[in-house]
Amino acid sequence: MKPYIITPAAGKRLIGKALAQHPAVRSALASGTLVIVAGTTNGYVAEEVLRTLPGASGFSRRRFYRGITVPPSRPTDAPRPATEPFPGDCVVVNGQLQPGLTIFDVADRLNEGDVILKGANALDLAARRAAVLIGDPRGGTAAAAMQAVIGRRARLIVPVGLEKRVEADLDSIAAMMNAPGSSGPRLFPLIGEVVTELEAVEMLTGAVADLIAAGGVAGAEGSVWLGVDGTSEQMDAADRLLGDVALEPSFSSAAG
Repeated sequence: MKPYIITPAAGKRLIGKALAQHPAVRSALASGTLVIVAGTTNGYVAEEVLRTLPGASGFSRRRFYRGITVPPSRPTDAPRPATEPFPGDCVVVNGQLQPGLTIFDVADRLNEGDVILKGANALDLAARRAAVLIGDPRGGTAAAAMQAVIGRRARLIVPVGLEKRVEADLDSIAAMMNAPGSSGPRLFPLIGEVVTELEAVEMLTGAVADLIAAGGVAGAEGSVWLGVDGTSEQMDAADRLLGDVALEPSFSSAAG
């Protein structure tokens, strides 16, 4: 076993690289619809996916989100500058990027074989379940995604970093947050395949990764320690992969 330190930004890049190679994603790119719902982790996913598509250009993850969590001294709902409007979600139909569309534009047309990538805010690591905070009184993008997943068997994949892990059962947390009289955002448990840094390492190298410690300072806040084990070939691949993502700049310095 060999330990590696993964910052949140490095984890986002790692997850992005893995999902760009995910068989369901590749199949949807070839003949179907792929929707990458805007979010900070999914900005990295979209970059990595679009790099595999000839002619796909012009994407920027700088404002590729609807709501974000920032320090209490900074409002999360500050309006975007007029020069940087929301670009829409990343929608790819039969391998062709469809600029400006959102999941709301295509949700009713999604069917079995189509794939939605939707990020999350809470991760039950033991159960491999995730949930998303909801600010929209109509359920937002999560509600649109789940209509396609439950109603027409579109596939949901949830890219989520290990820094978002929680201890309590997600259904119990949701019941508390969604109860009448509660304030603030609600919580929507998702039904889909969860992909964290652990799955990403195995998908890309074949090595097995475990969460062995967490935390840090001076830019390593939210970091995780991964213990990776495998054959010599798998460990060589893990060394290259994790060395490649290790110096990923923080989201704030890279995307503003």
